[in-house]
Order: sequence, then structure tokens, then C-alpha cells
Amino acid sequence: MRFRPAALLFGGVACLLSLVALPAEHTDGQSAIASAHPAATSAGFEILAQGGNAFDAAIAVSATLAVVEPMGSGLGGGGFWLLHRASDGYQIMLDGREKAPAAASRTMYLDKQGKVIEGLSLNGALAAAIPGLPAALVHLAEKYGKLPLRQSLQPAIRAAEDGFAVYPRYQQLLEFRKPHLNNAAQKIFLGKDNAIPAIGTVIKQVDLAATLRRLAIAQRDGFYKGETAKKLLNAITQAGGIWTQADLDDYRVIERPPVTGNYRGARIVSAALPSSGGIVLVEILNILSGFDLDVLTPVQRKQKILEAMRLAYRDRAVHLGDSDFIQVDQAHLTSMKYADLLRTNIGSKATPSDFLSESPVQEGQDTSHFSVIDNAGNRVSATLSINYPFGSGMVAAGTGIILNDEMDDFSVSPGVENAHGLIGSSANAIEGGKRPLSSMTPTFIEKDDSVLVIGTPGGSRIITMVLIAALDYLHNTGEISDWLARGRYHHQYYPDIVQFEADALSEDEQAELSTMGYVLKARDRKYGNMQAVLLNTRDGSLQAASDPRWLGHAEVRPVTAKLPDESLEYIKTGTD
Repeated sequence: MRFRPAALLFGGVACLLSLVALPAEHTDGQSAIASAHPAATSAGFEILAQGGNAFDAAIAVSATLAVVEPMGSGLGGGGFWLLHRASDGYQIMLDGREKAPAAASRTMYLDKQGKVIEGLSLNGALAAAIPGLPAALVHLAEKYGKLPLRQSLQPAIRAAEDGFAVYPRYQQLLEFRKPHLNNAAQKIFLGKDNAIPAIGTVIKQVDLAATLRRLAIAQRDGFYKGETAKKLLNAITQAGGIWTQADLDDYRVIERPPVTGNYRGARIVSAALPSSGGIVLVEILNILSGFDLDVLTPVQRKQKILEAMRLAYRDRAVHLGDSDFIQVDQAHLTSMKYADLLRTNIGSKATPSDFLSESPVQEGQDTSHFSVIDNAGNRVSATLSINYPFGSGMVAAGTGIILNDEMDDFSVSPGVENAHGLIGSSANAIEGGKRPLSSMTPTFIEKDDSVLVIGTPGGSRIITMVLIAALDYLHNTGEISDWLARGRYHHQYYPDIVQFEADALSEDEQAELSTMGYVLKARDRKYGNMQAVLLNTRDGSLQAASDPRWLGHAEVRPVTAKLPDESLEYIKTGTD
């Protein structure tokens, strides 16, 4: 049975109110962008300088990240764009999440004995869901932008033609996924003799530039029909996949009311299903609102936060999935009455997850995020993904498009671990046309005197990363750069362990948490790549920060609109 979208399930006044917030004051004539790569940040400012708004800039940043950060996002993937329009305070989330092909089924990754075929949901053609990012870029341009799509895509087309220089994170994740790259991907991303290219090596993507041109010229039909579609379907079919032209024709972006909540007088605005991010974030904050975190010792504070994480992630496991296919009582899960009940489970020691039963699903570890505020006060928080680093490892020959492996974000089989050692539930079971559950958490946090636009990649850890930074902001701890640099810790219910960065817990805190019953696991690598911008609504000033762990770039600059220097020369050639 199919249920109506969540946007309709809770109808009435409450639904309408969730779409509108009081407009923030305009900025002081400046704009701010924070993204995972300097070229993407620059692309956004280039479009702002040509008279575009934050939504046009979001197109440029999204498309350029698809070029220069191919391990994290791309035209072959999807994402969520949280929007705020300053003129009327309208807020909405664009759901550009990938969809399972119509022929997908619950048993598609199982052998005749009902056992999971290792790697089938992660690597190659069967792992790929129908991409949503191209449709979302078209939607942004048509409904919210000021410039034509062909103009906003120009920086990405140029970046694909001119190339980008190899950097350490690209190298690291390419090494990880190298065994699973198909021939077309190897030709683009690897060096001579299929070696990992050296730092500074320029990666050019001529086929991707041509694909972007077709999208720029023919809009939606430039991707989901015509030459690009034919090449995608040929590649998928030859590799044993199940996409059809009908799957491409049927893909649509959905506008969904964001999840909203309140904490210490601030308004939380975050991602809606099929992302679990907003519901889980609001649920955790609701639980924590019953504690005075400011008077607790550092380890007591972290213990309460860990238990709130555990409880909310349990609900993620049991209840959440694509609300167009299952019924989700979002109002109950995000209510303070429910949080009050959950809080009674929290004592001064660890509550074993086995005591709560069930277990969760998870999404990939590499994704991308950017945040934008323009000089009119429009804002975008967007998290994009192709799931695992370099997605399925498959490039459709002749397109330059690396395909996602978002099918692994479904529950492949009840009680069976996915690539991250986690177990799914029937709420997120595979079904044709369904969107897999996500953890992406693009978020606005609105206080009386400021607005924070924030998000990060990081798989199932996304929500807790946004949470920890949000708590710093909400409790007035440090500055924006501190919130992004802070050491991170995480509990996701199952496995029943606390993951943490080396600088997140002191030795004394580790010892004390261990005596409370927590199993601790230090990560040998830092995680996340948070991007944030902050608007002071009293004086219009802006701040921007990029995660110091990686290559990202954040900047605030005055933007004076001007006409482009050239007549869109990068988009002149090619027809569909």
C-alpha cells in the first residue's frame, strides 16, 4: 500500500506554518559561501556577481562540486537543498534524492538461499538508483533562480574542460575505491598505467563537460532524454543493470516542508524524509532540552548527549523511511511529550542498546555540503551525495557521469549488515520508485540575533556532527570556526559503541565513560567536512567557515552584479 506524502499526512495549519519563517534582515551588502572546494566557492561568487541570487549560486556550486569532488557528489547522484527566500520568509526543502528503478525488489541482492551477495548493492550497475541532481538543478533555476540554467552551469562546464588539480583527499578515497572502478572511470580518474595520480595532476573531464552542456541547453531533457539518456541506459544495460527510459521519465523533484523544532528559544529548520536528519536532530534536541547542560561537568554533558543520540537513532531504525511509501508519525516523534518519555530512560550510565532492541540503517561515508547566504538574505543549505566514495565505481561511457550506489542505503535484507556494519528494518526496504533513507542534515538555526546555515557529509555521523556544532552555537560556546573544528563523537544505537576523533575525548573522559559502561572506539582518521555561514540579523554582518580537516573554502565578500565577460561561450556547442 502506498501512503500520501508526509507533506499531506499532517495537513492543515501546522503544515502551512512550517513553510514560512519571518524574513531575516538583509545582509550588509555582502554574501557568504562555504563549500568543500575552492573552485566551487568561486563558482558561486561568479554567478552572484552576474546578478544571480543564492539559488543560482547553489546551482553553480552543486555542478562544480560534481566536477572537482567526484568522490562525493555528481550528476549521477542526488541530494537535499534547504531553501529560505528572504522576500517572504518562505522555506522549503527540495528532495532530489535518488529513486529505486521500477524493477527493483527486496530480493535483488540475495542469492537463491536468501543470503546477501556481497558487493552487489555497492559496486556496479545494479547498485545505482535513478539520479536526482540534474532535475534539482533545473528545478532551482526555473522556480527560484534569477538567471537561466545555461548561465549558472557555465563555471562547472569550464572546470570540467580546464580540469582540477589532484589533492590529498581525492587521492585517499581514490585508493580506497580503485579496485571497483570500471574502465570508463579508470580512464578519467587514474593516471598512467592506472596509477593513483600525483598531487597537482590535472584531471580533465571532456565528456562530463559535454553532458553539462546538454543539460544547459535542453534542461531536463538534456539529461533524462536524448543523447545522455541513451548513453546512460546503454551502459547500465550492458553492465547488467535494470534502468529503463520510463525510470528516467518518471523522476521528479519533490518539494517538502522542512522539519522544524525549538531549542532554548531558537528555531530549528532541517531536512525532511526521506532524510532522517531533521527528525533525529529535533528529537535529540528535544530530549536534551530537559537537562541543564551548562551546569554539568564535560563528561556528564557528553554522557547525556550520547544517550539522547542512542534513543533517537533507535527511532530512526524502527520508524523512518520514504514517507511516500510508509506512514510515519512525524508529529509524535518530534513532540516534546515523546521526548519527555524518552528522557526517563537516561540515567548516569550507559543503557545497552540490546535493552532497546531493533537496529538502524546507514548511508555512505562520502558526501558533500555547502552553505550560501546572498546579499538579499536568501539562503541555501545543501547536502549532496553519490553514497560511497566514487559511488558505484561505474562511469557511463561517453557521459563522464559517475553513478551512485544509493541502493545500498536501503535495507537489503532484515537483520543483515550493510557496508557499514549496520542492520536495517522493513521501513526502509527496497521497492521500485522508493527513495532510500538518508542521514543528510542541511539545517538552518534561527536565533533572535543570528541565523546559522550548516551541514556536513559523513554518512550516519552527519546528524551528530550537526548536533554538536549546533549545541556550541545554541549555548554560545566559541566562534563559528571553533564549532567546525571541535572534536567529534558519535553513537548511532547499533553497533553499541562510541566512535570519536582522537581530540574529542580526553583520557580522563574516556576512562570515566568506560566506567559508565560505554565501549569506546577511537577513529584513526578525522571525519566530516562541515561548511557553515552565519548571519548577524541585527547588523547584517556575515561570517563563513570551512572545516579545517580538508580542502574546503569559505569566504565573505561584497558582490556587485555585472554582466558576464563572454556570451556563454562554454555552452554554445552541442545539441541534444
